[in-house]
Amino acid sequence: MNLSKSQRIREVAAYFLKLGLTAFGGPAAHIAMMREEVVKRRNWMDDRQYLDLLGATQLIPGPNSTEMAIFIGFFRAGCVGLILGGLCFILPAAVMVTVLAWLYVRFGQLPEVGSFFYGMTPVIVVIILQAVFELSKHTVKGPFIASVGIASIVLFLSGLNPVLILLVCGLLVLSSRYYRRLRNKGTQAWAFFLSGGTLSIVSGTSFSLPLLFLIFLKIGAVLFGSGYVLLAFLRADFVENLRWLTDKQLIDAVAIGQATPGPVFTTATFIGFLLGGIPGALVATLGIFLPSFLFVAVMNPIIPRLRHSPILSGFLDGVNIASLGLMAGVAWQLCRSSLIDPFSVTTAIISLWLLFQRKINSTWLILAGGMMGLLSSVILALAYHVSR
Repeated sequence: MNLSKSQRIREVAAYFLKLGLTAFGGPAAHIAMMREEVVKRRNWMDDRQYLDLLGATQLIPGPNSTEMAIFIGFFRAGCVGLILGGLCFILPAAVMVTVLAWLYVRFGQLPEVGSFFYGMTPVIVVIILQAVFELSKHTVKGPFIASVGIASIVLFLSGLNPVLILLVCGLLVLSSRYYRRLRNKGTQAWAFFLSGGTLSIVSGTSFSLPLLFLIFLKIGAVLFGSGYVLLAFLRADFVENLRWLTDKQLIDAVAIGQATPGPVFTTATFIGFLLGGIPGALVATLGIFLPSFLFVAVMNPIIPRLRHSPILSGFLDGVNIASLGLMAGVAWQLCRSSLIDPFSVTTAIISLWLLFQRKINSTWLILAGGMMGLLSSVILALAYHVSR
């Protein structure tokens, strides 16, 4: 059914608003959930197009899942969709984090969220694995591509920088497919130099909103990698250099960013509120997410050219298989840390069956897992009190 432009815009806004309210689990889980919805359920694009967008997000700085929301919004509803896709995904989490930051300032501690995550994490592992399995059907085009994917997993688990893995895998597939053409014409390698010190900060500088904005703008413009990389940037700037935060406050800020649905980068919202109240939260959120919108706007016209170029298409195929390798590596790490007892293993097995056999919507499955975690903690607490 052909929809009008305004209907597509409303569709994008409604979907990403819902996702922003329910997408727990971090970028890999968000990407898996988006794929299930926009490819399998809504048919906005096919797996090949989705993989091309995913590969593009891996090549630019910033939060991958937020950039996927922005890319998908543009794909479905143009420039307005680009803005709404990102905003509707970000805003619910930013509002939640702001409320939690107020509670933190008011009461001096975080709400209890460990039990919810205890039940939710096994479900997230299964959702990521399902997405990797489904996407690999369209990505693995022979033994060589499969070996590149396996190599990307090994390199990721060995601690190699994810951006370097993407570039190496992209160049491997490109050179293997077109080595004769490349040998005749010569090759050109691109080097990426990223530095967290592009903004000079004097130790102990007094707080100001413009400086807060510039710091988060810098982080959003240069940061590749996971929330652990974000933690390193934040600690260097806010704890060591500026001394605006303590280590405990920083760890609590990262925990809140991970505990709420939507982008982990809303950690910036929490820090902004701690330092400057509502204005600080707004400035920090704008600073860290603004580069993503700009990068996606620049990348959009380039992606079709990459796919239609005989040589660069090979590079994009290498990046895509490496992206799946990174997702598989994250899933393995989560398996090792979360499937540790009968409850978590049973939850994962049931989730696997429900996803593959019953096609249950992943959003409701995650929430059900979280509620089961809360229920199990209540039962254990009651059993403990009864036994005393």
